[in-house]
Amino acid sequence: MEKKFKSGFAAIIGLPNVGKSTLLNALAGQKIAIVSDKPQTTRNKILAIFNDKNHQIIFTDTPGIHKPHNKLGEFMVKTATDTINDVDIVIFMVDAQRKISQTEREIAKSIQKSGADCILAINKADAAKKEELLPVIADYSNLNNFSAIVPISAKTGDGVDILLDELKKLLPEGPKFYDDEELITDQQEKGIAEEIIREKILRFLDKEVPHGIAVQIEKMSELDRITKIYASIYCEKASHKGIIIGKNGEMLKKIGKYARCDIEKMLDKKVYLELWVKVRNDWRNSEKTIRSFGFDA
Repeated sequence: MEKKFKSGFAAIIGLPNVGKSTLLNALAGQKIAIVSDKPQTTRNKILAIFNDKNHQIIFTDTPGIHKPHNKLGEFMVKTATDTINDVDIVIFMVDAQRKISQTEREIAKSIQKSGADCILAINKADAAKKEELLPVIADYSNLNNFSAIVPISAKTGDGVDILLDELKKLLPEGPKFYDDEELITDQQEKGIAEEIIREKILRFLDKEVPHGIAVQIEKMSELDRITKIYASIYCEKASHKGIIIGKNGEMLKKIGKYARCDIEKMLDKKVYLELWVKVRNDWRNSEKTIRSFGFDA
């Protein structure tokens, strides 16, 4: 008897910097979400699609849930919390090396209230000893009637196949929402390129700069053998502009070099990338600017 097709939407929810974007990339099988060791890297929901013969899972990565300090932060938290009510399955991702926070207790309550099936993914389990992991599992078990609890390492991929199997079990019967020929993500190439550039800034710059950064591609021209991209990097302070550019422009060249390599892999063709740095004072508290940068609730 042929298996019935199952499909559904799954959201990855959790605190900043627990590895949500790394898990999304592992589940989708390629790099889609930007990954950084800085918290609050993801600003918008990111959609990726997993397909096999009998299943389709549409994944949503969300910003880390935190106490917001500006209008952009408020948008990020609202994006994450609203998502819980819009999906079939929630992957509640936590760090095996952290104690349960009050925010995580509130997240667990929100998930319980939504009625969605929930899998607890305990990340960085490879760095914890078994005797350390068991109390973590017991503590989190008291927060929610989880459908499954899966220790994983999003970075190495350990346990991700088990997590995927648990997700398949919970999927409802349903149609194929996206054809196999469609892109693995619903983000346009321009948007992914912007995120790749921002990832390199997050990687190479000090902590006081990155979260005041936005990237906008002003022009993207597709030619036969090369794609030309002209992008602006916006920061909130004039002092940050100098840091981004660096001595003799070396930092900006470094950002551009590494971003161009990743964009070329995504587009599978040569890329010419030109970057400018501009100052937009306190843009994270300007609703008009936030919307112009693509953060639209």
